[in-house]
Amino acid sequence: MFQSILNYIPIDLQIFLLVLIFALLIGLEQRRHHINEPFEQLFGTDRTFTLLGILGYILYVIDKQQLFIFIIGAFFITVLLSIYYFQKISKEKKFGLTSIVIALITYTLAPLIYTQPLWLTFCIVIVILVITEAKKNLFAFSKLFNEDEFIVLAKFLVLTGVILPLLPTKPISMVIAVSPYQIWLAVVVISSISYASYLVKKFIFPNAGILITAVLGGLYSSTATTVILARKSKENPSDSQILPGMLLATLMMYIRLFIIAFIFNSPIAFALLPYFIFFVLITAGIIIALQWMNRNEAKQLYASTLNSNGNPLEFKTAIIFATLFIVFSLLTTYVFHAFGNKGLNVLALVVGVTDIDPFILNLFQGKIEIDKGVIVLSVLNAIISNNVLKMIYAISLETPQIRKKTSISFAILIAAGIGISLWLYLIKGN
Repeated sequence: MFQSILNYIPIDLQIFLLVLIFALLIGLEQRRHHINEPFEQLFGTDRTFTLLGILGYILYVIDKQQLFIFIIGAFFITVLLSIYYFQKISKEKKFGLTSIVIALITYTLAPLIYTQPLWLTFCIVIVILVITEAKKNLFAFSKLFNEDEFIVLAKFLVLTGVILPLLPTKPISMVIAVSPYQIWLAVVVISSISYASYLVKKFIFPNAGILITAVLGGLYSSTATTVILARKSKENPSDSQILPGMLLATLMMYIRLFIIAFIFNSPIAFALLPYFIFFVLITAGIIIALQWMNRNEAKQLYASTLNSNGNPLEFKTAIIFATLFIVFSLLTTYVFHAFGNKGLNVLALVVGVTDIDPFILNLFQGKIEIDKGVIVLSVLNAIISNNVLKMIYAISLETPQIRKKTSISFAILIAAGIGISLWLYLIKGN
């Protein structure tokens, strides 16, 4: 019905009304934003911005093809705004250009609506309203950045936007069946997950408790998080959140691996999903049991020093990951061709004591014709040995008070993993 009504309204009138509404909204927002400033110090607010929008509409519709009149109008408005700006500098010593830039954007509303999708103009107006009102919030947010923050961002952009598109997509050789693009894509995916975790920890949960820190750390590296938490237990032996934090980091490992699998090989991801759900439920059950057992014990609410400022985006780390990716690509190919499925399963158990991501990503990218069931079993074997490694790290580094609980908790996870792997190996014939 609304569309049928619009059919009776000329398109030029519709656009004029939109320009009028948008320009008025911007002007009203400018009045509210400068409500405490002397009126004589402003070049205008609601009426001025509305008239700027109307002027832009008039000068645009007069000559939509050549745009000479519209450009001349823009030139004279820019001159007038420049005079105001220099006068403002000389008298008030204020150098802000926000209102002047917004005035020029308001002048261009008509050609925007005529030539671009309406959603784009809506977005521009919304951004103007939000950014103008968010001045204090943006200033407060900028204080959260340290001197190296934009260097970290630049590194991430180099990894994803510069290096990746330039790499060739052809395999390196007959022996190394993956391409430089695929190798670096794996680096980018892991770095993106790590960087996202880093940003959430730094800017959303800067003073997060141990459990939230464990969740975010588990998205980066459950092994590294386990080591940090185990060492932290010696500083706070009475903190009952240390062990649940380690287990929570391991729980997040399953989620992270599923995300990576889904990105590179969705059939493998869904084949792993039932087992990952099983392990997540087992881990969650242990965490809940520990929390219930520790309900009357001391809990440290904040752990702001717990790897809060760690930066996962180092080029050295990326190069090491890419090197490991190539090494495991060669090793996986050799072991599979020389020893078959059994050799691959043994290799998975061995690599679990290192960084399992390069090995697992090689399996996910599917450059070797390996049965899906064998890949699933290899991933589970790598996870089992990685959990064994985390248990050893935890027991070695943590305070003696929680070693028994740590041993039992990780033993349950390891036993569950061995049980699933044996079932896959014997029942499914892998």
